[in-house]
Amino acid sequence: MPADPSTMPKRELGFWMCTALVVGNTIGIGIFMMPAALAPYGLNALTGWIITAIGCLFLARVFARLARLYPAADGPYAYIRSTLGHWPAYLSMWSYWVSNWITNATLAVSVVGYLYAVVPALAAWPPALFALAFIWLFVAVNVLGTRAGGRVQVACTALKLLPMAAVIGLGAFVLLTEPAAYTRSVPATPLTFAQTMAASTIALFAMLGLESASIPAGRVRDPGRNIPRATLVGTLLTAVIYVLVSTVPLLLIPQAELAQSGAPFVALLDHELGAGNGRWLALFVVVSGLGALNGWTLIVGNLTATMATQGDFPAAFARLNRHGAPGRALVITGLLASAMVLMNYSRSLVDGFVFLSTIVTAANLPLYLCSSLALVVLWRRGERAAGGDLRTLGTLGAAYVVLAFIGVGHVPFLWALALAAAGVPVALWARRGQRALSAAS
Repeated sequence: MPADPSTMPKRELGFWMCTALVVGNTIGIGIFMMPAALAPYGLNALTGWIITAIGCLFLARVFARLARLYPAADGPYAYIRSTLGHWPAYLSMWSYWVSNWITNATLAVSVVGYLYAVVPALAAWPPALFALAFIWLFVAVNVLGTRAGGRVQVACTALKLLPMAAVIGLGAFVLLTEPAAYTRSVPATPLTFAQTMAASTIALFAMLGLESASIPAGRVRDPGRNIPRATLVGTLLTAVIYVLVSTVPLLLIPQAELAQSGAPFVALLDHELGAGNGRWLALFVVVSGLGALNGWTLIVGNLTATMATQGDFPAAFARLNRHGAPGRALVITGLLASAMVLMNYSRSLVDGFVFLSTIVTAANLPLYLCSSLALVVLWRRGERAAGGDLRTLGTLGAAYVVLAFIGVGHVPFLWALALAAAGVPVALWARRGQRALSAAS
């Protein structure tokens, strides 16, 4: 039976758009909250970042290797399904799917907080109004096609690197002109393994998105080449930037003050350059958050369509519009993110960030674990064409995920299990509907 052209995507994403997806989705609003979230851990935050960076490079290589081995596959769903089976693939991708639209809601709400710092007069309007407007703006952009969303992502990614460069430049300037400033506010929290792992888990939230180039694999040109390159380059670039920009405020701002800051990078510029100067950095934070919101909207829309194509969501969500975009999938995920905004927009920025970041991180870990185990399965099958290190790479990736699971604690872990369990009846209902539709035809 020939494939339905209405569900066949065009391959519109090249290397730069894929790299922009990795960098743009990873560098969202999270890094701009991360110094405050990690401040209570003191120097454990730096050792935690090192562990996170190394672990994420392992995971980036896992996704890069899978993309090379499965250049025609439609992303991680297909990688896991062909190695571990349907249910591991579905449950890991379901948890990941839920975390995506929760992330979109969190991004939208967080962007509004920084928007108020740029234009204080807007605070007279309800924050939920702006958050909802941002969600539906990027639903509309991506309904116009994957290429339209990809172009917006490249532009936003270029702009969002400017505040990172500003923080790194300020840190270098202080180091050269007044190096003693880095010794005045050194955190007193002792270094411990438990604190380091807890900090590493929080930091992992800021690195979520390293798999972004592989999710819309069916829309990538030359996926066997572009996805691995974009994944490795994007992850390495992001990790280096994160370690640098996290170190500067941690050492220059007193620990207690940093922990209470709702906008730590704005506080850094105010602290070093004088009150009011951080306001301009907030403008680029808004751009960064909006770029991530656009990228995750693209990702979750295509993921919804992929799961519908596999029979785990209603078939209507797999249909593409005249622009080649999964319009219905984008709308349903926009509605879900909107509902989350209306339920949580009044939560304080730092407290809400720490709580939601650990939940979202826990929901992402099954995807990372199953993808790592997929390489081990391929090694056991005798698939050594890619260099013979599949077992080592898969084992290292899986070991890091297990450490991350330990680091998140039991509450987020139970949330992750609950999210996975909630997906079972959805899959059974969708498959029953598709069987009934096939029988009727």
